[in-house]
Amino acid sequence: MTIIVDDAGSGDLLFGVIIGAYRTDTGDFKCGLVDVKFFQPELYCSKDYLTEAARITLELLASLKAKPDEEVHLCQGYIFDVAAAELKKTLDEKLVQRIRVTGEAQRLTEIAYLDEIRNLGYEPLEEREEKRAKSFFHMMRWLKAKPEMLKYAKTGWPRLKRYRMFKDRQGNDESKPLHLATCSECGEECEVPFKPDPHRPVYCRRCWGKRRREERKKRGTPTPRHARREGSPETSATIQP
Repeated sequence: MTIIVDDAGSGDLLFGVIIGAYRTDTGDFKCGLVDVKFFQPELYCSKDYLTEAARITLELLASLKAKPDEEVHLCQGYIFDVAAAELKKTLDEKLVQRIRVTGEAQRLTEIAYLDEIRNLGYEPLEEREEKRAKSFFHMMRWLKAKPEMLKYAKTGWPRLKRYRMFKDRQGNDESKPLHLATCSECGEECEVPFKPDPHRPVYCRRCWGKRRREERKKRGTPTPRHARREGSPETSATIQP
């Protein structure tokens, strides 16, 4: 017998995080919520969300009447680091495993999270799991149109300090705010450190790097190493000509 514990919403801008526990032999499913307040400036830096996730995990296991000899498989996500440590204090370490969760446990936990964000009035992208960056910007645009819903956003993430709409919620910050834009080359959403001009093209870092390399090739100028890195797919920052 095995109980699988998964999470949904950890990497999403909206709402808190759903913790789901699924018993494989009976199909029983229970879930709980790590409230969004744990991902906002007052509590995020202290990482109290890890302790809260552990508390909820233990409660879910109790509600499913987990047996002392029953295996507990936890998602590999960092949010379960404290939960795993706590479980190993009371269970045989061999019974507590960290896995990549798939199947019914993942599906039910994801459904529970999607239900919550739909209750806010937000309709998630169908391909949000495959296109995380696109989903992030989609949520951000929704929040920009509905600033009163910022109280349901994970505003404690440090990277959000660069965006003007989150700046006041995180205190003063000297870094240059970023703006949402659509790349004129590939059509993907990106972020730029300037207010986009509707009359001028804007390029994501990958497309801008590609254009620069093509121009250097035409001129016969070698491409510097740092320019090659700027054009790599792994880089998420953006640039304007």
